[in-house]
Amino acid sequence: MMNSNPNQVKATMLQKLVLSAMLLPLAACVSSLTPSPLLPDIGVPMAWSASALPAGTMPATSNDGLAQWWQRFNEPLLDDLIRQALRANSDVGMAKAALLQSRALRDVAAAGLFPRLDASASAQRSKSGNASAGNSFNAGFDASWEPDIFGGNRSAVQASEASLDASAASLADVQVSVAAEVALTYLQLRGAQARLAIAQDNLTSQLETLQITDWRVQAGLLTSLEGEQARAASEQTRAQIPTLETNVAQIRHSLAVLCGLAPNALQTQLGEIRPVPQAQDDLAMSIPAETLRQRPDVRAAEHQVSAAWSKVKQADAALYPNFQISGSLGWRALSVGALGNSASLIAAILANVSMPVFDAGAGRAQVRAQQAAFEQTRMAYQSTVLTALKEVEDALIALNGDRERLLRLRNAADAAANAALMARQRYSSGLVDFQTVLETQRSMFNTQDAVASTTTDLSTDHVRLYKALGGGWQPDVDSVISIRK
Repeated sequence: MMNSNPNQVKATMLQKLVLSAMLLPLAACVSSLTPSPLLPDIGVPMAWSASALPAGTMPATSNDGLAQWWQRFNEPLLDDLIRQALRANSDVGMAKAALLQSRALRDVAAAGLFPRLDASASAQRSKSGNASAGNSFNAGFDASWEPDIFGGNRSAVQASEASLDASAASLADVQVSVAAEVALTYLQLRGAQARLAIAQDNLTSQLETLQITDWRVQAGLLTSLEGEQARAASEQTRAQIPTLETNVAQIRHSLAVLCGLAPNALQTQLGEIRPVPQAQDDLAMSIPAETLRQRPDVRAAEHQVSAAWSKVKQADAALYPNFQISGSLGWRALSVGALGNSASLIAAILANVSMPVFDAGAGRAQVRAQQAAFEQTRMAYQSTVLTALKEVEDALIALNGDRERLLRLRNAADAAANAALMARQRYSSGLVDFQTVLETQRSMFNTQDAVASTTTDLSTDHVRLYKALGGGWQPDVDSVISIRK
């Protein structure tokens, strides 16, 4: 074995000490992040507590129509209005602009992973004292690159990617909301028109009763008390008509604005009174977990959680050393023709490393701030999922309740109409008093109005159910998210 030179041993020990001193800060920069599941555990039920189908109805075998659920109403005008709204609604336009902004910011973050190259050129003519004026020409390239050793730039790109996905899901959520809002407004318009028609029909019937009463008062068969009662009943019904007409006009204005049009743009198109459209009762209910995968707001919330976690990693990477390589290649000469000479060539390369030594805890405080922001997005995701489950359950309960209520009200309306007809016939023959006619007419009007309102409610319940199930857009099969069960 050869004997070591003492000077060489000392040099080797010195190199080891220097290397240890250089690695010590790196060891101190070990990530303080602990592995944590991105999404909170949420107890998603295996099935819904209520069914959307009436007894004896067979469910459909496919949910393919859920993406354009409004076609289930078989109302071409409603289809046209929703298409117009999805094309021209201002909220949809703002969501599209936000998506373009997120895409551009993603591209900005991705550019940080690549080297940067700049070109420059300059020409200068200077004169000092009595010396002759001289020229100076410069041309060259500057390049710089930051090796992403600790993943800070990659985390920034991941955060931008997740934000882009969240913006895309938010656009879909806006489209879902706008389509549902147009459908709800359209159904409310048809319901208001139906109530207006019922009030006008009842006014016509009451005016006929008033005419009969006036004849009998003139014949001395009745007193003026019955005549005033008949007149008061007809005037009360007449007073409700302007309120209903105002409601119809205001709903029509709201529908036009939702479609990106002037308030009076749909006056001719919606002037014709049509019945309230009814949806088909053959909807196949998906399980809760599938519903959450279909809802764009749940997807947007999950992407926001991913973006927040990437920002935590980015803030943690800022505690590590930062490496940068830069260089320049250029030419400097007194004339343009001499720029190509090898004597005018100037080249330089620089390697730089920097790291925070003392920042009074600002770096780690930034990590804690991003961790707190990440926790907020996790709680927001949990709230979104629970709200989604609640909306479906509420829509199912409302749908079943209004379906049963409408059945009973229709029976009551038929009975009230028969009672009013018999009371009017017997009143004309003098077999019953006028108070019976008033009560039966009032009961008939109230039950008919309740049938119109509940019919509208039943259709709007379907709209809310379709929206709660995630209908109104086509989910991307390649980006199906995972919901914790």
